[in-house]
Amino acid sequence: MSTEAIVAVIVAAIVVIVLLGLLALRGRNRRTVERREKAVEHRRAAEVHTARAERREAEIAERQARAEREQAIAREQAAHLDEDRRAAEDRREHARRIDPDSDNDDNAKRTGAATEDDGGRHPRR
Repeated sequence: MSTEAIVAVIVAAIVVIVLLGLLALRGRNRRTVERREKAVEHRRAAEVHTARAERREAEIAERQARAEREQAIAREQAAHLDEDRRAAEDRREHARRIDPDSDNDDNAKRTGAATEDDGGRHPRR
């Protein structure tokens, strides 16, 4: 082979190697761009999920606060109910004690009235 042919083969080999290198570099750059785009998509999806989770968390916190307020109101109302029941019972007891027509044996004994237990007779004094 002549020198010119050897140089032409070497130059052709170098050109092929450079072209293969450029193609490899171009493929790597394309894959890098694709990975960047994929990462951007994943970040956007993560932001959407984060926003959704934060919104749900706020809704849950609001519901929980509302439930706590309702429980506090219920406890307060229960306390008032207990007070009202005690007051009603006190008033019933007071009315029973002062009512002259009450079927209360204590009232009958205190006033000297007849009771069913003594057969309608007045107790002896």
